[in-house]
Amino acid sequence: MKIGSVTIPNKTVMAPMAGITNLPFRLMVKEAGCGLVCSEMISANGLIYESQKTIQLMDSVLPEKPLSVQLFGSVPEIMARAAEIIENSGADILDINFGCSVRKIVKSGSGVALMRAPVIAEAVLTAVRKSIRIPLTIKIRSGWDSTGDQAVEISRIAENCGVDAIIVHPRTAGQGFKGYSDWSLIEKIKKKLSIPIIGNGDITCAEDAIRMLETTGCDGIMIGRAAVGNPLIFSQVAARLKGEPEPVYDIPSRFRIIKRYLNDSITYIGETHACRIMRSRLCWFVKGLPDAGKFRESIKRLSSRQEAIRLIETYQENLEK
Repeated sequence: MKIGSVTIPNKTVMAPMAGITNLPFRLMVKEAGCGLVCSEMISANGLIYESQKTIQLMDSVLPEKPLSVQLFGSVPEIMARAAEIIENSGADILDINFGCSVRKIVKSGSGVALMRAPVIAEAVLTAVRKSIRIPLTIKIRSGWDSTGDQAVEISRIAENCGVDAIIVHPRTAGQGFKGYSDWSLIEKIKKKLSIPIIGNGDITCAEDAIRMLETTGCDGIMIGRAAVGNPLIFSQVAARLKGEPEPVYDIPSRFRIIKRYLNDSITYIGETHACRIMRSRLCWFVKGLPDAGKFRESIKRLSSRQEAIRLIETYQENLEK
């Protein structure tokens, strides 16, 4: 799959997820077979006013390349300046968020609010496209109702403004992540546009990904929540596309991934902070396993890497007996 001048090694993309897709997480899913990783959502205002917390969200290393950085905002001039900062940081692709339905984002006129303001949306896209050379993408929803008319309109505007690809999550603003996504909208937009369309929504396994590609004709698939518990889903999709057996997400695979994520997180944010975060995040990878509840209880007060490794290895040994 190609997005502008950037070649993606396979058809899989990790969805940008606030509070989740930081550098350690992206490195983990990249190693697990993801074709394109995306940063957390970044505030244009935060970049312009040099918020160190915001700037840190752009931290990147060569092994995760290519990297897409997602930006949100609604003021064309500010978005253009922020886009330049992102390009200069070394990002390979810039993505603009047209889909976030969190109240404070919508209230600022950003995210999915842009889908009911086509004039502003066009001004933002025009300004950003003029300010950067790297490929530009947008991530949209169905819009504010189930017809999908707003998604079609924004997609046409985006293509005319020089956007290189569109990610379509066919849920309405009101749905959030509830209910079901309407994959027929992905197919509809794909037929109307000539640029790559990436489908997103309700992909829980490799079989779902293949079904989306086949039924909608989309060029790639973006996976979000399913990858949080099973990063290997990217390799499973890639194997299916090649007609090869899917890698099995077995006990050794899970625990190898857990240790990688733990170690990268400690390297990135420090042992104390990382272990505090791991008290909840290590549970992502053991959901559905025997005695997962006991493991969850055992890590509630994690304070060191040594303790974490001991508890992880003990749990793994008990599972493999």
